[in-house]
Amino acid sequence: MISQEPDFVSVIVRDESTLDREVCDVASDTYSVRDGSIFVCVKGSRYDGHSFARDAVRSGAVALCVQNPIDDIQVPQVVSSNPRSFMGRLGAVLYGWPSKQLKMVGVTGTNGKTTTTYMIRSIFDKSGMKTGLLGTIFYCDGISFEYADRTTPEGSGIQMFLKRMRDNGCHACVMEASSHGLEQGRLEGCLFDGAVFTNLTPEHLDFHGSLDSYFHAKRKLFDCYMKDGWVGASNAYDTWGKRLLEEYGGNMNGYAVIGVNEPPIKGVWCGRVVSYGLDGMTLDVFDPQCQMFIDKLPVPLIGEYNAQNAMGAIALCASLGIDASSIRRGITSMPQVPGRLETYRFPNNVVAVIDYAHTPDGLEKVLTALKKVCAGKLWAVFGHGGERSREHRPKLGAVASSLADRVVITMDNPRSEDPEDIARQIESGMVKPKDGFAHWVIINRSEAIRFAMDNAAPGDLVAITGKGPERFLIFADRKEPFEDRLELITWGRERFGPLEWDV
Repeated sequence: MISQEPDFVSVIVRDESTLDREVCDVASDTYSVRDGSIFVCVKGSRYDGHSFARDAVRSGAVALCVQNPIDDIQVPQVVSSNPRSFMGRLGAVLYGWPSKQLKMVGVTGTNGKTTTTYMIRSIFDKSGMKTGLLGTIFYCDGISFEYADRTTPEGSGIQMFLKRMRDNGCHACVMEASSHGLEQGRLEGCLFDGAVFTNLTPEHLDFHGSLDSYFHAKRKLFDCYMKDGWVGASNAYDTWGKRLLEEYGGNMNGYAVIGVNEPPIKGVWCGRVVSYGLDGMTLDVFDPQCQMFIDKLPVPLIGEYNAQNAMGAIALCASLGIDASSIRRGITSMPQVPGRLETYRFPNNVVAVIDYAHTPDGLEKVLTALKKVCAGKLWAVFGHGGERSREHRPKLGAVASSLADRVVITMDNPRSEDPEDIARQIESGMVKPKDGFAHWVIINRSEAIRFAMDNAAPGDLVAITGKGPERFLIFADRKEPFEDRLELITWGRERFGPLEWDV
């Protein structure tokens, strides 16, 4: 019953004859409204959905969810103190609470969410569970994939996807839980069986205000949205992850990556990297009793932080009762994650890697990981988004100049800012270069990528970071189609002809 859900206030019915209309879905934008929709009037930072209520009714909405009742509209109005969060529960009730019928896993943290969800989904699939996905890159309902427009959809969208997953025969759903989505109540109507906390580093502070507030938003996943008997996994080597382990120790296991000569830690899922190369790494995995759980596990990813992501996925899946054999098959056969150390090898022995890293911490992790496997010079091609964390720009310059041998500063999504200004701010943080270091500013991103690839020598590794799988460059007044991956493929075709991975 909707009247028993949090944030419910009342129902206004001005015309009894409007009550016999069938309701089919919940929508929060007029483009999604169809005959039988409930239209939710969300107050955003730029627009107030109440202003579009009449348009929604004309498009077929049979009811409204409002914060402020609207005069002269005859369809029923469900009044809520917070329509944005209430619509998730509205959708859950309408669709029969699909999250209660699926094994639900949420992944939250600053870095590693996407890779961890891909790992968990692959493990679930290999254990016989058909699994849907909601994340930064794609949404998958068990049959079809579509590009994501945000990491965590609005509550109405989440519930519709969960319904589709259930109806398509999915047994489970793996979902990235963003801090924005948690803070804004988009996960209302979701209940999770398990969750992973990856790490916390400064990001989105323009929205949250402080690192502590940012953490509290992430913690809402565990505070507000878990089923009875839930299990979790938290990074035991992360300061904020330790806090979660202290607060939820009865439900949650820690995980960590230990050194080659470091013994396993009692009570923690531990991974030890035993080999490492451009094709990935091999892990020995120990359970919380310090017993070998999986030996010599091939992980087809570069970077110690991906060992951490793998351990988060393993700890969570094992806690859910998935056997070691299924975990091995899932990790070993996982697909390449778009825009997450996405690797392309060319016939001239130059390797290009695309990664979403757009913060100083993220860039440092990527360049550090790549430096360990780079036989020649390490190139960094990156910029920074306009209207985003300006304090990151000189820090990005410092990180790149201290780790890379060649740096090409270029355009990211400039939005309303001048990309030349952004580039100068990045340059301002560059440290005194090492011998042989060189850097260039090439604002046009296509030209920047091509310059690096044209000038890289055999054995060099070119890291193209900041945008990952994004499909557009965003300006103040337009979005221009652009993908780092397609730029690389086009360059490769022109230089070498068809390539074996060119699909």
